[in-house]
Amino acid sequence: MLKIGWFSTARGDSSRNLLIEAVNSIEKGELKAKIEFVFCSREPGEAEKTDRFIDLVNKYQIPLVCLSVKKFAAARQQNIAVKDEQLPDWRMEYDRKVMSLLSNYNVDICILAGYMLIVGSEMCSRYDMINLHPALPDGPKGTWQEVIWQLISEKATRSGVMMHLVTPQLDRGPVITYCSYAITGPDFDDLWYQIDTASISKIKIEQGEENSLFKAIRRAGFSREIPLIIHTLKAFSEGRIRINADKKLADASGKIINGYDLTAEINRVV
Repeated sequence: MLKIGWFSTARGDSSRNLLIEAVNSIEKGELKAKIEFVFCSREPGEAEKTDRFIDLVNKYQIPLVCLSVKKFAAARQQNIAVKDEQLPDWRMEYDRKVMSLLSNYNVDICILAGYMLIVGSEMCSRYDMINLHPALPDGPKGTWQEVIWQLISEKATRSGVMMHLVTPQLDRGPVITYCSYAITGPDFDDLWYQIDTASISKIKIEQGEENSLFKAIRRAGFSREIPLIIHTLKAFSEGRIRINADKKLADASGKIINGYDLTAEINRVV
């Protein structure tokens, strides 16, 4: 049985929805796993949506550990926003405190499920942590918004979603799993035609994220995010893939592989 550690800041509904899907899959016997703990970087009372997530964790009777990064930063007179991958001392101290709080739990894999903090090198070394990125392995970096604008700018024909091993370098860890999908064809061709002669900068100014092509690409990717996460955990639980001692992905035979393609599985459920 796969032992999972769950990390979340739980800022939005998608964090709750992902946990619901995972627990449902476990209860149905589709995912042979147990969530050993949920760690939240907010504490009760900090945000309404996070409180709803915490209530759900308690309802499921999953061990919950909270440590407010906001309070931790304020106590040290630090700004919570950290954009540099080279984390300041106080953030490394925060990670060490989190690891201390979780020291009694033994897990096989940790998933960042709406966890809004950069993970430091010490925590990356301690745990095998995986995270979602809304692009193909060789696709754009950045937020999902940045990814979509780059796809449009490059007139890309395909995109995807991937899970990668968490490293101190953002979105650059080894690929774990991925799925791909076309962004041309009946659902997209007319939308591409509508912006054929327009500049990307003009579209951003006049329409922004309300642009029809932008929204269509987002829908296609978003619909695959939760299925990819669940099927990735399933692949781990069934022994089809594993992360070895060198932090590299291996298949069932132990052969090192560069990502595991789950496109066919994801297409069956989308």
